Amino acid sequence: MAFSCMQIVLMVGMLVTGSINTLSKKAQNDCTVKGYPDKSANNTSKPHEFNHPWFQTLIMFIGETICLIGFVIVRKRERDKRKNEFSVTPLDELPKQFQNRLIQFVVAFPTICDLIGTSLAGIGLVYVDASVWQMLRGSIIIFAGILSKIFLKRKLRAVHWSGMLVTMIGLVLVGCSSVFKSKTSSSSGSKTILGIILILGSQVVSASQMVIEELFLKKRSLHPLHVVGMEGTYGVIMMSAIVLPAMYYIPGSDVNNSYENSLDALYQIYNEPRLLVFCLLYLTSIAFYNYFGLAVTKSLTAVHRTLIDACRTMLVWGVDLIIYYAFDKDFGEPFDKQYGLLQVDGFLFLLIGTALYNELIHVECIPCLRTPIKDMEYVTSPRHSGNIQSAEFSDSDEINTSERTPLIQD
Repeated sequence: MAFSCMQIVLMVGMLVTGSINTLSKKAQNDCTVKGYPDKSANNTSKPHEFNHPWFQTLIMFIGETICLIGFVIVRKRERDKRKNEFSVTPLDELPKQFQNRLIQFVVAFPTICDLIGTSLAGIGLVYVDASVWQMLRGSIIIFAGILSKIFLKRKLRAVHWSGMLVTMIGLVLVGCSSVFKSKTSSSSGSKTILGIILILGSQVVSASQMVIEELFLKKRSLHPLHVVGMEGTYGVIMMSAIVLPAMYYIPGSDVNNSYENSLDALYQIYNEPRLLVFCLLYLTSIAFYNYFGLAVTKSLTAVHRTLIDACRTMLVWGVDLIIYYAFDKDFGEPFDKQYGLLQVDGFLFLLIGTALYNELIHVECIPCLRTPIKDMEYVTSPRHSGNIQSAEFSDSDEINTSERTPLIQD
């Protein structure tokens, strides 16, 4: 199909902002900066790595909150249009689906999952390369498929299970390449394994978020930007009032014996302009990535969004290699000559598994993987997506949550 200029802009915007999202987050972890005065070191400040995954979650939620600005603009245009259509009807008597329901407390439930999942993934990113982190996030189709089967009673055919199996093989190859690489370098293999476990655990939580969103939000017809913005708002409140203060007083290995000292994060950002730039890039990329992702799904299909996410993995890996070899060896990642091909193979398996799960490729030579004749018309429909991470839209620009999963993807 031929794409319009606007559709190309949306796809490129999603690809670029999504890649900036991952790269800027990993670049924060690679910064070594002086921070908050340490009492155990006579109140002196020593340079140390920016290791604040929970603070990064707060930044993510701030970025999501910005989406409320876009939601207000969309709703204002919609209300102006409705005023013209219902010029003889008082605004208060308009149909319920046209009302501007800004506060939806039910959104707080998936926000908790988003908070936990993003933070676990952020901790895992400390121990693995950005490319490995991005690839391991592909495991979400396995957990989302299983949970949707259990709780949503969704029917999965043999092609879906095959896609999940191939994806699992890819995850094993990517994980092994990362562990073997760490054993041949100065990093610890046990920390790499911990990072992989945390990333996979975060995808379990994110898959649970998908199920919770579909169960609670399916019949509420909330606009996607509304969901993203409200989850961001609730997340900022939870992080600022509960999580970060608790992390400060829980004993740990961070500055002044805190589990995570957010004051140290603020001091480091203040002392290093590059770190401030990385944080701002991360914040803005979150907002724009959600917008572009939703716009791509609406203008094209969720299948296109899946393909762009696959390209995002390749772009992250390529940019990381370029940064390391051409610009600054303190950032990016080198290509491991001994186990790099194992990671390439793992990525290819992940790509094939995702394509199978989303029915982007058809294996007609295997009877059990053939597309049923009764589903052929639906499969070839331009609005169809077999992806559990899809978000379909009706003519009124409201989200259809029957095939919906969380709109938040960092």
